[in-house]
Amino acid sequence: MSIQTMNVKEVAKKVLNKDQLFILDVRNEDDFNDWKIEGEQFSYVNTPYFDLIDGIDPIKDQLPTDQDILIVCAKGGSSEFVGEMLVEEGYENVYSLEGGMKAWSEHLEPIKVADLTDGGELYQFVRLGKGCLSYMIISGDEAATIDAVRMTDVFVDFAKEKGAKITHALDTHLHADHISGGRRLAEKTGATYWLPPKDATEVQYEYKPLNDQDVIQVGSSNIDVHALYSPGHTIGSTSFIVDDQYLLSGDILFVNSIGRPDLAGKAEDWVGDLRETLYSRYKEVSSELYVLPAHFMTNDELNEDGSVGEKLGTLYEKNHGLNVEDESEFRSMVTENLPPQPNSHQEIRETNMGKISPDHDRQREMEIGPNRCAIQ
Repeated sequence: MSIQTMNVKEVAKKVLNKDQLFILDVRNEDDFNDWKIEGEQFSYVNTPYFDLIDGIDPIKDQLPTDQDILIVCAKGGSSEFVGEMLVEEGYENVYSLEGGMKAWSEHLEPIKVADLTDGGELYQFVRLGKGCLSYMIISGDEAATIDAVRMTDVFVDFAKEKGAKITHALDTHLHADHISGGRRLAEKTGATYWLPPKDATEVQYEYKPLNDQDVIQVGSSNIDVHALYSPGHTIGSTSFIVDDQYLLSGDILFVNSIGRPDLAGKAEDWVGDLRETLYSRYKEVSSELYVLPAHFMTNDELNEDGSVGEKLGTLYEKNHGLNVEDESEFRSMVTENLPPQPNSHQEIRETNMGKISPDHDRQREMEIGPNRCAIQ
């Protein structure tokens, strides 16, 4: 009997359905502690591959015999080797994760968030392995993406399935934790690529400046995307109000936290902008708007359908980052004791500026690990 495999889409379904799964992660302990596949009903054993080369005796008493065992490594090779040893020892229902954590990092799960005016639709693409959230608005035969990631074929194919062509690609800001797919989408489809000009002072390519109060129409059903300048995470950060119902907040506001201002080395300079956006600018829009952020930190933020979002008024009640009345306390919270910066964040920023063009394998390496765009 040979080792079976499980692909990342199957694992994603288990996460969203809150199924049980036992994971044997054979990466190094530091890598496992930094970033792993998370599921509400998942249990884990982490034993490095090199400790198992001579056999599985060190972990035999920790492995279940009555449920599936998914073996995970970085790329998929080591997990197959360990899986074959388990099968030889008589274990059944043993699976190796196809492509390992690299593949898990790249999987996108499209979830319909809403029906919009006159037949339009809004979709959220949940990148479970990275905590990134991308969006697509479809109206008639046109589509717009917001904060698309580098796996652009997913967006092109999804739009095509829905009978639409991508005509606009927007980024809320110059990303530092993942490589944007906006510019590549524009090159592939002929779409207009929009970027906030204050974040684009060093970019090496053409783009359409996205200014405060700009209105972008998608399709024939007048689904307006209103730009709302909202600096703080970056100096150009811009939110979008879609169909007067949804606030796409980029990396300024999350469900359980707020954005960090230090990824361009400007924490002290930008903390005031962050407070101004969260405590003044967002207070001027309707509290009934449903906030859809560009990231989530943990699976606790997933709603029952797997989407991520919450009403703005609810966040003003429950999100600690929106309830620090003392300005100096807020400044300290945002600039001190920040988590580590995202892996390769400067290289990612330069890639998104068009200054460097890493090959595909290097881009995958740069994005390995969790997103770290929140202050906590």
